[in-house]
Order: sequence, then C-alpha cells, then structure tokens
Amino acid sequence: MNVRSNASRASAAPRNTPLTGLGRLHPLVQFGGLREPISVVVESAPTRVNPTFSEPTIAPPSTFDCCAIDCKDIDDEVRAYVRQSLAPSTLRAYRVDLDHFAGWGGRIPSSDEQVAAYLAAHAETLAVATLVRRLASISQAHAILGLPSPTGSALVRATLRGIRRARGVAQRQAKPLLRDDLFLVLDRMSDDVRSIRDRALLLVGLAGGFRRSELVAIDCTDIEPVRQGLIVTLRRSKTDQEGAGRRLGIPLGRTRWCPVAAVARWLDVAGITAGPVFRPVDRHGNVGAGRLSGEAVSIVVQERVTAAGIDPAGYSGHSLRAGFATSAAQAGVSTLKIRAQTGHASDAMLSRYVRDGELFVGNAVGALL
Repeated sequence: MNVRSNASRASAAPRNTPLTGLGRLHPLVQFGGLREPISVVVESAPTRVNPTFSEPTIAPPSTFDCCAIDCKDIDDEVRAYVRQSLAPSTLRAYRVDLDHFAGWGGRIPSSDEQVAAYLAAHAETLAVATLVRRLASISQAHAILGLPSPTGSALVRATLRGIRRARGVAQRQAKPLLRDDLFLVLDRMSDDVRSIRDRALLLVGLAGGFRRSELVAIDCTDIEPVRQGLIVTLRRSKTDQEGAGRRLGIPLGRTRWCPVAAVARWLDVAGITAGPVFRPVDRHGNVGAGRLSGEAVSIVVQERVTAAGIDPAGYSGHSLRAGFATSAAQAGVSTLKIRAQTGHASDAMLSRYVRDGELFVGNAVGALL
C-alpha cells in the first residue's frame, strides 16, 4: 500500500477561495459538490468494479460542505431558479466526477500539473470518454469559483491527446434491437399483463426512436390518437433541458405488430386514463401507480431478448433507439427523416447508426463472391 500526501503532488491554488456571484448559488455548490481537499490519499490496486465511474479507493471527506455558505442575502426565488439550472442527472455526474477527483487527492482550485497527473493515473482504468467528462466537471467547478480552468492548458490537452493515441477512442455502444429481432422477441411473449405492457413498451420505444428517459416520461396527456396513428409530445429530453418540447408521429403499423394498437390495449387492460403510461407491474399482475424507471426499460429489453434465445450481451434500454435508426437506414430511409423521429441534431450524431445499417447495402463484395 502506498501512502502519499498532497504535498508530493503538484501544488494548487490556496484553499477556501471565497465564492462570489453565481458561485455562491450554483447547485453544484449548494448541494455540496465541491469539498475540502484531502490531506492524505491511501491508494491500493486500481478499482475495476465499476469502470464507468471507477469509484475512488477511499471516499472523499464530507466535513466541509459548501451548503454552509451564507446565502441569506439572496432572494429565495432566485435561489430556487438557480437550483433548477442543472438537470438532476447532470448534477449527479458532476458530483461523481468531483468526488473521484478528490478521492485521488485532487483539489479545487487545481493546477494543470495536477490535472495532467490525474489523467495519467487513470489512463489504464478509465475510458477516454470518462476522462473527458471528468475534465468537463473539473472545468465547471473552476468556473463556479470564477477561476481560470487548468483543463484547457497545453499540458492537459497534450496528456489527453497522448492517452487517446495510446488507448484509442472507440466507445462501447448499445447493440441495436433491429426490427426483425424485435418481431422474434414479440413472437415469444405471452399475453399476461406484464407481457402486454412490455409489448407496448418495446414497440413504442422502437417506433419513436426514444431514449429510455423519454419513453418512461410519457404521460397520457402526451399521446393524441389521430386517424393516422398517435402523436406523441416529448416535454423534455436529454438535448432539450429547457422544455421546448417536440411532437412526433407514430403511424399505424403495417404488420400485426402495431405500436398504436399495442399502446391502446395496454392502457385498456391496465385501466390507465391519466398519469404515466408505462408503470411497474408486480408478479401478481397488479399495475402500480408510479412511473417505470429508465433502468427498468433496460431490464425489460435484456429479459425479453434472452427469452427469445438471443444473447443479451450488449443490449440495453438504448437498444430500441439504436434499433430504430439502424433498421431505418437499412430500409433506405433518408437521414433527414430518421433525425425527424429521433431528434438528433445533425447527421454527424446519427452517422454511427447509419454506417452500421448500410454495411451490407450495395456492398462491393456482393458483386464478387
């Protein structure tokens, strides 16, 4: 076991930098995201239990919490709105990142030497995408304090570039649940209450190209039956945190697996007339009053593909969205039409699905062998 004090690391800016302006109010500060630097770090073997978040080998101390900052001179209404400036998921990600940085021995404020050392220390245990997110969180923490961020320095950028070259930047992607595979899954399902719900969930998830968070957020007031099918209103999404909303259409199906009919049947069987469309169902077939969680969507996908004899490795809640985009590309649908359904901001964001969907479309090898 190796014990290192922060004195052996690159020096950082002085502690207890006073918070001014937005820094006193920012939700990352208000909820204790920034903590006092720790004096001693105990390091053991790198953790691989959770490679996505790679929890620190010791927990950062919580003796100092910026919630204690005196904000009595700030209007309650202003404070309430500032707390709403970050989505809960974004706030959780910031806190995980900063806690990990502090658990390693990092400080806020920090120096570019220390941030570069942090990257190098985790180059073999964290994905490049995770390191990039950690840098974004560290940069945000400095911005809150009104301080220049060390993450944009030449040293930090060169360190990250070297890690990219050494490790590669390919990201793990959810395996798409393609249309034909979905039909196989649906064929293997029974007709109990939970299966009726799952059938509607899978069909609507793929037909709408929804993220799992968007799928479970749909309420009865968000679906409008029309002659051609359903109009679904998304109040918020990952890329629409301010709630501008958008409407998309789910047409009547041309096969026996119609998403519109599946939703209508689920709502009728469950007796749902208001509130969340997709809800928990217990083992006795009782429908709950609450909203299904995003994690539950992943579980449904994995359980159902397994029951159909498909290896569940790589499948998740995102497989429905990926399955729509890839299946549509295979069918020759234009990227403009695909983006109209999925809400992707550009063809660049959609390109990985289109590439996978067109691997065998007009493939040159087909003319040779």
